[in-house]
Amino acid sequence: MMTIHTLETIPELIKAIAGHFISVGNKAIASRGEFNVVLSGGSSPKKLYKLLASPGYKDKMNWKKVNFFFGDERDVPANDPENNAYMVKRTLFDPLNISQSNIFPINTSLSPQEAAKSYTSTITAQLDKQELQFDLILLGLGDNAHTASLFPHTPVLTDKSTSVQAVFLEGQKVYRISMTAPLINQARNIAFLVYGEEKAKAVHHVLEDEFDPEKYPAQLIDPVKGELHWFLDEAAASLLER
Repeated sequence: MMTIHTLETIPELIKAIAGHFISVGNKAIASRGEFNVVLSGGSSPKKLYKLLASPGYKDKMNWKKVNFFFGDERDVPANDPENNAYMVKRTLFDPLNISQSNIFPINTSLSPQEAAKSYTSTITAQLDKQELQFDLILLGLGDNAHTASLFPHTPVLTDKSTSVQAVFLEGQKVYRISMTAPLINQARNIAFLVYGEEKAKAVHHVLEDEFDPEKYPAQLIDPVKGELHWFLDEAAASLLER
């Protein structure tokens, strides 16, 4: 089931997805005793993490019962400003004093292939091995319709395993480490956070163009049993016809 939420301004949009995050998290804690959430990197979610750590939100959840994972990572050292986990550490983990035992970053001191293999093992050890089902996965969307590190015309797009894989970006000559689409699609809830006029074409391609995930990888995100929510501001939704 897919739901599209369109908010007029970015602050309203961030409040809406923060409310969704808190609601899903508290339900998971109430029913299963913990909340397993996958965070996204990049610039868009920074505002969400800062809001969740702010005085108005930080007391709305028992953070000791939240386990944090990452949907993808750049092949850079742990203290590199480009590292997704490092960005979240500064905006969310440090302000909330999250225990290191609740944070599961991708180990970029290993080779990309070894980091991917190791992270697959970490996830398998932490989650129910039968389903590998996260409670919530947060995703962003690139101008080229990529999500996590599922980029156009990369071999990972046809990977049918529920795993983490190394992804080589030929154009930039760099590696990324990313969850596969089948692993993401196992989640109970998936939420895209997308804002800005520069994302409008990608949003239109993913949601309204013919299915062509080689060109528009985010089209692969279609939960097996879970819910899919798109949180957009009016600028990002401006080219949607339906």
